[in-house]
Amino acid sequence: MEATIVSFRRGRKTQTMNQMILKADSANSKEDAEKLVGKSVKWQSPSKDKKVLSGKISAAHGGKGAVRAIFETGMPGQSLGTKADIE
Repeated sequence: MEATIVSFRRGRKTQTMNQMILKADSANSKEDAEKLVGKSVKWQSPSKDKKVLSGKISAAHGGKGAVRAIFETGMPGQSLGTKADIE
């Protein structure tokens, strides 16, 4: 299943670099998003070395099917708007 990386998890003056908000393609409600909690997420960088960063879905975010994922390291800004794989 694919998801689009929408944003960093952030507050008014801070942003958490290893936590991202994802919008799953198949999830359209909070109930659908809660079924994804605990699954793993992988994002492949578009650079030459094709580095793969992995994480885990930790919670639903909002009421329209978005989820929050915690990655092992900080995510680059170029990851915004790209696709990630949910397994």
